[in-house]
Amino acid sequence: MNKIYRLLLAIYLLTITTVATAQSGADENEKVQMAEVMRSSGKIYVVVAVLMVILAGLFFYLLQLDRKLKRLEKDN
Repeated sequence: MNKIYRLLLAIYLLTITTVATAQSGADENEKVQMAEVMRSSGKIYVVVAVLMVILAGLFFYLLQLDRKLKRLEKDN
């Protein structure tokens, strides 16, 4: 059951990323200009910092949750 779940999850995630990239029909120059504007004004670093904090928080939360689950499994 676990292998089937992982396989279906992998297929689902691959499908989602394919659909997301297929829908980006914007002009390539427009994307680069947006990145240049963000980089020149220094806002891109704020965006990256916020994303890193969010990802670090999620990673920390998952580690804590995993430790708690292992402790509960040992108790039972």
